[in-house]
Amino acid sequence: MADSKKKVCVTGGTGYMASELVKHLLEKGYSVNTTARNPEDEKKVAHLLKLVEDHEHGDLKIFQADLTNEGSFDDAIAGCSIVFHVATPVHFASQNPEADMIKPAIQGTLDILQSCINAKTVKRVVLTSSAAAVSIKDLSKETGGLVMDESCWTDIEYLTSAKPPTWGYPVSKALAEKEAWKYAEENKIDLITVIPSLMLGPSLPHAVPSSISLGMSLLTGKHELINALKGMQMLSGSISITHVEDVVDAHIFLAEKESASGRYICCNVNTSVLELANFLSHRYPQYAVSTDSFGDFPATAKLSLSSEKLINEGFSFNYGIEDIFDQSVEYFKSVGLLQK
Repeated sequence: MADSKKKVCVTGGTGYMASELVKHLLEKGYSVNTTARNPEDEKKVAHLLKLVEDHEHGDLKIFQADLTNEGSFDDAIAGCSIVFHVATPVHFASQNPEADMIKPAIQGTLDILQSCINAKTVKRVVLTSSAAAVSIKDLSKETGGLVMDESCWTDIEYLTSAKPPTWGYPVSKALAEKEAWKYAEENKIDLITVIPSLMLGPSLPHAVPSSISLGMSLLTGKHELINALKGMQMLSGSISITHVEDVVDAHIFLAEKESASGRYICCNVNTSVLELANFLSHRYPQYAVSTDSFGDFPATAKLSLSSEKLINEGFSFNYGIEDIFDQSVEYFKSVGLLQK
């Protein structure tokens, strides 16, 4: 499946993971179409234009497209053999998650699948889902030791009734993935879904991604973000982390692997806030990470995300927890968010 001159599409190319995916695809000799809501916004696309300069032999085109505009991805997908659908609406502070995240995520995904059908050249679609579509349910009675695999789905009924903070995002990811599977089955689309955990590692876009800020909060000491990290553990049962490059490599690996099928969890580190604080405190003593301010907060994770299916397919993770944080620390130093 890996012909060096194949044309592929990556939706949402201005994002953290998508821009890294564009870079890796260009390095592998693919011709890449990507999309942005506003390609005229120089700050948002600067890192993509730099990729064009850095990869003289790589062919990159940026198209205007929006998840809320039906048919707007047709041009970007035309002539492509593989489509990586990464773009997703994220509005954590939304007062109306149904309108701001859930509906656009579902409609946008179905619209992109329709564009793939229209193109008549697309052999496989790789959809970026999220661990938020797998692991969230009422964990109040769970004591620990749960292992989540690809057969697991987030409990949408629990989320829509309990409405914990940021509930709209996991609902949007779970429903968009479920609808994608239904549509793919009905229309005989070869679909793969990749389910990454929280991503860290250096970032290409100008703006610092919220996922890195969240993962680095124990080092930066931002109380609001530390509370959000605790909220993540309470809601999803663990702090599960993967290097962005491993997530990107998994996408390409699964796109090229003909025998691949179904859902794939992509997660290399399962931990808890307290375990992470202890690790960071020992590894980076200069940042005085607090390890004694957790009170009654659960010391260990209640569950872990299993990447066994992905590993059994032949995939290898390159980055463990030390590499992930060493590189994230260097990145945060370079953008002035940690002292050198």
